[in-house]
Amino acid sequence: MTNVKKKSQLVEVVKRISYNKGAVFGGILFLAVVLLAIFAPLIAPYDYMKVNIPNRCLAPCREFLLGTDYMGRDMFSRVLYGARYSLLIGVGSVLFSAVFGVIIGAAAGYFGGWLDGLVMRLCDVIQSIPGMILNIALACVLGPGVFNTILALGFQGIAGTARLMRSSILNVRKMEYLDAARTSNCSSFRIIVRHVFPNTFAPILVQSTMGVGARIMAAAGMSYIGIGVQPPTPEWGAMLADSRDFIMKYPHMCLIPGVCIMIVVLALNLFGDGLRDALDPKLKK
Repeated sequence: MTNVKKKSQLVEVVKRISYNKGAVFGGILFLAVVLLAIFAPLIAPYDYMKVNIPNRCLAPCREFLLGTDYMGRDMFSRVLYGARYSLLIGVGSVLFSAVFGVIIGAAAGYFGGWLDGLVMRLCDVIQSIPGMILNIALACVLGPGVFNTILALGFQGIAGTARLMRSSILNVRKMEYLDAARTSNCSSFRIIVRHVFPNTFAPILVQSTMGVGARIMAAAGMSYIGIGVQPPTPEWGAMLADSRDFIMKYPHMCLIPGVCIMIVVLALNLFGDGLRDALDPKLKK
């Protein structure tokens, strides 16, 4: 019966999302970007690292669909491979935040007491620091690179996820089904995993979905100021930073990776809005 109920709830959520044209469009658009990133080696017409000085700074043409950069590298190939790095940073940092934030927030919300107070004060300290400044400080300590950028962005998001998880657990902590689980001698770990977390998962899912776009923009900002992913890695933010000196004479070099970032962020925001509406209990009539 439990499995049937879960399947029916999933079907209902999918139906609600399908009624939202913006969410469907955003989901399809994001899925298309993911597929392009996965199959980049098959789609890319050139080696994204190959330098071709005679063809430097070419505008989009038949041979080079999106033109070339200041070293003659094919922009289309670099954008395809850049999607891999940007999506990896966005999804990886969100997963990092979600895993640690959920664990910390669940412990604070369920057990309460001194643990709750300690966690909330630490969250207050982290969230009192502007996000970009904290990212810059962590990136300077860890150093540039894809993995370190994921760690910096992921750490910055733990406090928000933990606070959201705690507030969700406080709403269900005194429910009758939890009292029944305690009287049946269920351990605290089992109660949190089997009974508490499934009923508090929706806000975390929505936040994570919309957070991927925000992390991609943050990573692009870090790369642009030189503390994130470093050239010649074709991450979209690094491509922007690499071409900023040519923005007046060859605007396509900055415009193309910027449009790619905009498309992914727009797609995730549209899908996240639809997912939030589908999971909102107030809409279930």
